[in-house]
Amino acid sequence: MISEERPLLTSTSNGTTHESIYDRFTPAQKKWIVFVVSFAGLLPAFVQMTFVPSIPQIVRDLDSTHAAVSLSVSLSIFAEAVGALVWAAYSSFYGRRLMYLCGIPFTCIGSCGVATSTSLRSLLFWRFVQTFGCSGGLSLGAGVIADIYKSEERGTHIGIFFSAMLLGFMVAPFLGGSAAQYWSWRYLHYSFGAWGLLGILLIYLSFPETTHPGTMGIDKVARRKRFNVAWVNPMSSLWLLRSPNFFAMMLVSSLVTFSGYVLLVPIAYTIGARYGIINEAVIGACFLPNGLGNLIGTLVAGGLSDSVVKKWRMRRGGVWYPEDRLRVAWIGGFMVPLSVGASGLLTAYVGGPIGLSLNLLCLYINGMGTDFVLNPIAVYNLDVAQIRSTEVIAAYVAVRSLILSAATASIIPSIERIGVAWTNIIAAVLTLIGQGIIFLTIRYGDRMRASVDVGFSN
Repeated sequence: MISEERPLLTSTSNGTTHESIYDRFTPAQKKWIVFVVSFAGLLPAFVQMTFVPSIPQIVRDLDSTHAAVSLSVSLSIFAEAVGALVWAAYSSFYGRRLMYLCGIPFTCIGSCGVATSTSLRSLLFWRFVQTFGCSGGLSLGAGVIADIYKSEERGTHIGIFFSAMLLGFMVAPFLGGSAAQYWSWRYLHYSFGAWGLLGILLIYLSFPETTHPGTMGIDKVARRKRFNVAWVNPMSSLWLLRSPNFFAMMLVSSLVTFSGYVLLVPIAYTIGARYGIINEAVIGACFLPNGLGNLIGTLVAGGLSDSVVKKWRMRRGGVWYPEDRLRVAWIGGFMVPLSVGASGLLTAYVGGPIGLSLNLLCLYINGMGTDFVLNPIAVYNLDVAQIRSTEVIAAYVAVRSLILSAATASIIPSIERIGVAWTNIIAAVLTLIGQGIIFLTIRYGDRMRASVDVGFSN
């Protein structure tokens, strides 16, 4: 009988050859590669998170409404989903490096388009282009980490990679609010275009191809001409989600991420309005505790999940059970619903400095708890789908983004209809459901993998 103590994944007979693939780069080269993908991963964080605090100024400049301009948030999440699938699918054929060089120019052009927008229609179009171009940052970066580090090292280095991205999520809202208050949101987006150009130069001059030799699609194509242009179906990555394991992890990450959106997207109209904060820079500063929690959470969770994998592997006499990594997610599984539910009640019923201070504490706890869930999930996906690492990350990010795109549009109407307390309580209950899904995956992960094999790692 298959049980938690009898995994489907065991060490391969050619373990030495398998391990040697991770020795292609020196430790110093690996650190530089992680730096480059982290630098590239910062850009989408800034593109996304500087926008929300500047919405009030954009509303005034375009003579529009908050609800209408907020559609660009949902649209950019949709663009992130589409772009993640495209860049991941083509990276499996052409490699990681070329996809970075092809994607970032879209962000440069889109950023200039956003900066010159004079209508809501043009703003929405260029936001889509801008976000589409940099949407491969997460899946490509995670794939690169999986290319160069062994399973028991990935959690730590994914944590470093995520921490760089989350540093962007931490400081970007404050910079976005400050730019809107004291500079111009238009100049801010011009600066993103310049940032993209610097990223292109850095990748072109110093970033090597990390995909394992012989695994790219183009390696299997006869080189009859200098350039091989192939059609790769970007939707093919979604087929990986027929695996119950991947689908479960996508659903959990969606529920947990949504809780953060419930706190952050309407912050100017919940915490800002409740405590009399009208300065965009101060509103942006309210994002800092959440970002700090994200940063600390992903660093601690990454190293802790590696330790848990090693500990349980030793207990089983060297047998690897990938679901062990998900045990770390239990910590965040309680921090997230507690923080989002408490924030809703505090905003509704506790005023003054005490209410504001406790809300900021909830934002910090929510950020830390979120990454105690998302970090182990991301590395788990890489562990069990090494060959198609970028595709599985892109598939779960894409579907999660589509879910969040629709769900985010409902947050403000929900607050207006049933109030901030009940909206947050509903989000808290949803994250508890996600915690139950993690428990079932840890307990029955081997049976779930056996039911639908999508090419799991050995």
